[in-house]
Amino acid sequence: MMFGMRNRFLFLIPFSALLCAVGCQSEQASPRPAEPAAAVYSVDKYDPARDAAADLADTTRLAKQTGKRILLQVGGNWCGWCRALDKFVHDTPEVAAALRDDYVIMKVNMSEENRNEAFLGRFPQIKGYPHIFVLDSDGKLLHSQDTAVLEEGKSYKPKVFLEFLTKWAPTS
Repeated sequence: MMFGMRNRFLFLIPFSALLCAVGCQSEQASPRPAEPAAAVYSVDKYDPARDAAADLADTTRLAKQTGKRILLQVGGNWCGWCRALDKFVHDTPEVAAALRDDYVIMKVNMSEENRNEAFLGRFPQIKGYPHIFVLDSDGKLLHSQDTAVLEEGKSYKPKVFLEFLTKWAPTS
């Protein structure tokens, strides 16, 4: 009886090695799904304690170094559509890639704690949030965008959003 169990055990060793080899090969053959292309943020949170003017100076330096445009995203943590925009960018790889390739995103807080009136006073009036301003790499205003036209249902329209990003992308 002892001899029979040993033979079974000896048979199982090569069989287990074969199963492992087949399993390991199939895992290596199937590539992992690609991570979504992360958008580039110089300021990635709506923070009432931040100095928007200093942030823009830093963002302008980064935009000049990388040859990108600046996307000022004005809103707040209180804003449902601002959270929907963050989710949309994160969940839509084509949009995240377009942003990463052509823009540096800077979030600007607008809330009861800090309305950033002095900073936002140099831009056209905002009627709703989030609001997007497109600036060149020198910080010069190119476009003011109400995001309502980019919305669909409880999110944003990928095709329309990509058209907007393409239209305002750097030309070089």
